Amino acid sequence: MAGGKETPRQRMIGILYLVLLGLIALEVPENLLDSFKNIADSLTASKANVQTGITNSFTAFEATKLKQEPERAKKPYEDALRAKKLVDDLDTYIESLKHTLISETGGVNPATNDYEGRENLDATTDLMTSRRKNAYDLHKKIDDTRNNLLGLLNPKDRVGINLALQATPPKPRAGFPNKDWENANFGEGIPVGASMTSFIKIQADAKNSENEIVKKLLGKVDQAQVNLDQFNAVAVAPTSYVLVGQPYTAEVFLTASDSHSSPEIIVDGSKLPTESGKGKYTGNTGGEGMHTWVGTIKVKQTDGSFKTYTTPPQTYQVARPSAVVSPDKMNVLFIGVPNPVSISAPGVPKEKLHINVSNGSFSGKDGKYMVTVTSPGDANITVSGELSGKTQVLGSTLFRIKRIPDPKPQFAGKSSGATSSANLKAQDRLFAKLENFYFDIKFDVTRFTMYIFKPRQDAIILNSTSAELTPAMKSALSTISPGTKVVFSNILATGPGGQRGLDDIILSAN
Repeated sequence: MAGGKETPRQRMIGILYLVLLGLIALEVPENLLDSFKNIADSLTASKANVQTGITNSFTAFEATKLKQEPERAKKPYEDALRAKKLVDDLDTYIESLKHTLISETGGVNPATNDYEGRENLDATTDLMTSRRKNAYDLHKKIDDTRNNLLGLLNPKDRVGINLALQATPPKPRAGFPNKDWENANFGEGIPVGASMTSFIKIQADAKNSENEIVKKLLGKVDQAQVNLDQFNAVAVAPTSYVLVGQPYTAEVFLTASDSHSSPEIIVDGSKLPTESGKGKYTGNTGGEGMHTWVGTIKVKQTDGSFKTYTTPPQTYQVARPSAVVSPDKMNVLFIGVPNPVSISAPGVPKEKLHINVSNGSFSGKDGKYMVTVTSPGDANITVSGELSGKTQVLGSTLFRIKRIPDPKPQFAGKSSGATSSANLKAQDRLFAKLENFYFDIKFDVTRFTMYIFKPRQDAIILNSTSAELTPAMKSALSTISPGTKVVFSNILATGPGGQRGLDDIILSAN
């Protein structure tokens, strides 16, 4: 009796089959041959049911896995087809033996749907053991089919597999001669009806064995959703920008991926295109600053659910293209005004920069600062940055501190020279202008003395405590004529950095 995963019904049929073989040898009544016919019919029905299950497995696999994952499913599918062919070849051979035995013993009785020569005790022996010895060929084909079926599985997958298809001789019994498998099933005293049942039982066992192998092979596709077949050496460094004295560190490790899978990879809510099991992410570089992203990978499990894997947060910095040009001879800070300074360090985020100003102070952030100084001399601006959790000095620049130049005093739009009497008479104030300077700076005149020198007359001297002419000054100017000199002296002006004494203005009326 064959081993394997049999139902209680199949085990009972096998037991009855052995009992009936023993009773036949004792020439029991003919109704026992009817029992063999009933067993054969049950085995035939069972075989048909198993075949239906196998067909359904192939159909479902072809409609799903073979279309969805052709590269992964191709090998198991081809092996399953090989298993089917092995069993079909054995089945075809057994059918030829059955056909020969039936035709040589009178065929099938249409009234009873049973074999005409079912009680014949010589035909089976002649065909299978004594003369033509086909039972020995059948034994070899059973062994070869069984071994080839098991050969389609990996050694680890054969554990727990006990195929029903096998040709095992009966165990010795006391008082009875030992028999090999051939004579036990097809030897002397075995009628045609019993041997036909033996043939059908072998076919049913073969079909059950095919079912076991096919299920195991096709099920491998679901068992291995991730087949790590692609390996790469990877080195990952926190940054590729390293300063002098700063250690360069990197993690070096081996990664593995499944080149035949198409996992679902999502970043920022968008699904990435995948190739050979890998997704490619293209980050947004439309705006400056630090950007952070996290990837999510979903892998399908054997039960249809998904297992999710999340990457550690990844960061990258976006900066505008820039070049830093330092005027070595013109590093100047001016007293009395906020001096704008832009500071950046390649590879270091602006928010991670810190500055220090000797002989001054600063305000601002994110690379844009205002530096204020109060006394002539030098100022050193030192820049530090946070790198790998530590603060490190990145560099320093020495600046000279200077006073803002004195403005030029003006009256009637001139600081010296000749102008018309009418132009002089039309003015009402002095101005202090700083032209062509880096900053838009305003100075206010706070005091001056006006001298009017007419030909052959004493000088008129008048004072003002603001930038405006006094009424007396306007009255005196109204009397000038060509040849008169007008001088403005002792001019004081206030602006950034304090009070300034300005140059005299000497004008001639014409």
